[in-house]
Amino acid sequence: MKINEVSKLTGLPISTLRFYERKNLIPDLFVKRDENNYRVYSEEIVEFLNDVRALISVDFSIEEIRMLVDQQLNLSSEVKTKIVEQKIAELDEIQKRLEKSKKFLKDVLEGKAKFQTEC
Repeated sequence: MKINEVSKLTGLPISTLRFYERKNLIPDLFVKRDENNYRVYSEEIVEFLNDVRALISVDFSIEEIRMLVDQQLNLSSEVKTKIVEQKIAELDEIQKRLEKSKKFLKDVLEGKAKFQTEC
């Protein structure tokens, strides 16, 4: 499929897809060239790009994602595991802060919140 079809199916602008290509986020196995040298994307690219969006939504950087998907870097599984484990630890910390905030807001609704200063 052509890039405009990928854009429609994923909801990603064409400029974002081109950016991902420049940053080597899209592995070659998802992109071929036709006789006119146009990019032709495999059907699997849609699921892959949805996975990339999911990683970005949990604060993976473009560089971290590139390190995970770029086969030419030849990163060991230990390095990839470390990257993912670090991100899981960061998400656990964020989740703890969110739970604390959620509890505080519930206390506000119930009139139990103790503010440091008068509102």
